[in-house]
Amino acid sequence: MNARRNSPRTWGRNSRRTSLRGPRPNALRTHRQNPRIKASLAAGLAATVALGLAGCDRGGNTDLGLALSTMNNPFFVGIKKGAQAEADARGLHLNITDAQNDPTQQINQMETFTSQNVKAAIINPVDSDAAVPAVGVANRAKVPVISIDRDVNGGTVGSTIASDNVAGGRLAAKTLAESLGGKGKVAFLEGQAGTSAARERGKGFEEGIKKYPGIQVVARQPADFDRTKGMDVMTNMLQAHRDIGGVFAANDEMALGAAKSLGGRSGKDVKVVAFDGTPDGVKAVRGGTLTATVAQQPELLGKQAVDWALKASRGEKLPRSVRVPVVLVTAENAAKFDD
Repeated sequence: MNARRNSPRTWGRNSRRTSLRGPRPNALRTHRQNPRIKASLAAGLAATVALGLAGCDRGGNTDLGLALSTMNNPFFVGIKKGAQAEADARGLHLNITDAQNDPTQQINQMETFTSQNVKAAIINPVDSDAAVPAVGVANRAKVPVISIDRDVNGGTVGSTIASDNVAGGRLAAKTLAESLGGKGKVAFLEGQAGTSAARERGKGFEEGIKKYPGIQVVARQPADFDRTKGMDVMTNMLQAHRDIGGVFAANDEMALGAAKSLGGRSGKDVKVVAFDGTPDGVKAVRGGTLTATVAQQPELLGKQAVDWALKASRGEKLPRSVRVPVVLVTAENAAKFDD
């Protein structure tokens, strides 16, 4: 998706072309000798330059590229929204692309960004390992790279901006365990293998759940952050473990799929804790289908990524990583998080 519009680089494309033979000598003498015409020309030139510069960031006409892993997920739509809002506020021209969860597409998208002479690129990797060649494209073109939501396991990345996934995983474990009274059998729907978000949330959950010896994790399987896969995985888990009393899903989409599989038991007989805080997830918490969700702030992530990318384009020194806090959404406070 190309979010570029009203580019100041195109202000002169529709202007009348001057003849290759140049203006007539008499016309030039007239312009030079008539002060009124000279003043009019000067004013017109000033107005044209002003139009060309309108909307530029104070640091210059800085174009950025944002390569999202997918837009078929409300969380990443939120990142897009925040990034576009920040770019608009700064007068930056942001090219947003959708890899549709295909890492090879991100290589192509980075090549497009570099051919557009962007000043910096932001990547939300489909896969932390598979994103390395895409980052390499930008590195070779000497285009600074910022990663968002997920790390890149190679190449040169100026900074990674992400939620504190480990802390969020611990919070999810605590919430699920306490909702079960500290004992019971639970299932864990993992995120997409190879992504740092899935790995970090899993790490936090494992660390947190160890504090509750009465809780037993009887099943765990990736469902790739996908609602349909979450439903299918949950259905398979229930066939082997009908006495599951709780579920942690590493994002709202998988949790909503699991809830559909659980039917009327979801949020009641089976406690379900999710991660993301998307509008659908918050709505499910309010309705009692989900017990809670650990809310990220996708729009804030998008805004900060644009800010960091702009700083990188100016050669400013950046921290290796930036962690954005998460917050727990329950039935008691869900109304505050309505979209």
